[in-house]
Amino acid sequence: MIADSATWLPAVPAFLTASLVCAAFVPATILVARRTGAVAVPDDERHLHRRPTPRLGGIAMFAGFAAALAWFGAGIVDRWAVVAVCGAITVAMAVDDILDLHWSVKLAIEIGAGVVAAILGMTITFIAIPGVHGAAVWDLGLLAAPITVAWVLGMQVSVNLLDGADGVAAGVIAIVAGVCLLAAINRVEAPGDVQTGVIVLSGALIGCCCGFLVWNLPPARVFMGDSGSHFLGVALALITVLGVAKIVVGLSLLVPLIALALPIGDTAFAIVRRRRAGRSLAQPDAGHLHHRLLARGMTPVETALTFYLATGILGCIALTIYGHRKIIDAALALLVVSLLALLWRTRRRGALGPVAPSVDDEGFVVVAGRRTTTSHLRHGGQTD
Repeated sequence: MIADSATWLPAVPAFLTASLVCAAFVPATILVARRTGAVAVPDDERHLHRRPTPRLGGIAMFAGFAAALAWFGAGIVDRWAVVAVCGAITVAMAVDDILDLHWSVKLAIEIGAGVVAAILGMTITFIAIPGVHGAAVWDLGLLAAPITVAWVLGMQVSVNLLDGADGVAAGVIAIVAGVCLLAAINRVEAPGDVQTGVIVLSGALIGCCCGFLVWNLPPARVFMGDSGSHFLGVALALITVLGVAKIVVGLSLLVPLIALALPIGDTAFAIVRRRRAGRSLAQPDAGHLHHRLLARGMTPVETALTFYLATGILGCIALTIYGHRKIIDAALALLVVSLLALLWRTRRRGALGPVAPSVDDEGFVVVAGRRTTTSHLRHGGQTD
């Protein structure tokens, strides 16, 4: 059995290194953010934190991730390619955190990250479709590069839109990386194979997220900014490309998709919502799920826990499909915990009476005594 052979052990030193280095580097990023003006200023519309907060934490996250791979990633074939792409997107988006680049420039950078990954050979080359007589493998051929670019872009956008409440994005991505780690453990065939590299990569990603959460859990003392959300999106995309998506088994690509169903669904709803309202897709609003939970009376801690539980449940479902049959017991346990928490929260809210502000159907925050309004700030906070 894989569990008996301790296949997960390579993730431990990578996790510890990434978490310690990230946590240690955060104070330096706070100092740089304050000196360069990369600070999220509170407002009454979308950014409801109480004081100006530095938003260059993504640099510390990348530092932890890169240090872990430099010291413990010798067995990863594409180690330096992963570091290069993640480093490039981190630096580019740190510039955005400081200068507030136009959305079209940001989109070009996001697409560029996928293009560079494809050029360096990190592509989704086939998709396995399950069938009665086994999986049918579809070689993507010339479509490999465009699909890879779309995958990397989609991961960045989803994580960026997820990053809107203290502790949510880092915690959710840590859980999804844990799902990828368990999926890789279930497919290790020999020590040092591609899945062992994925285990190290996943451990490093979990580590930098946990190290950052030391500073980012409510009330957050630092935000990851676009540099952090895009780093996480690219890193997660590359891990799935190098690991889960390289295995010829049915539904392999569904593992990260199911685990990320919450942010992906929120992204899709944001597109529909903004289209219906006649607004640009790049125009920020307060209609994301984390905004709605906060507006309905949840505290930042409760909002983060809600996302963690939902992601954990979806991750367990994904792992069940992938071959971890007994993991469904954990999913059921999480469902029970979630249900109990929901009942407790509903009873408490009912006892306290209605809580303002609320969110209307178009995604606007409605505050008592004020008319519905959108944000006219170009950036000014954690996310779009």
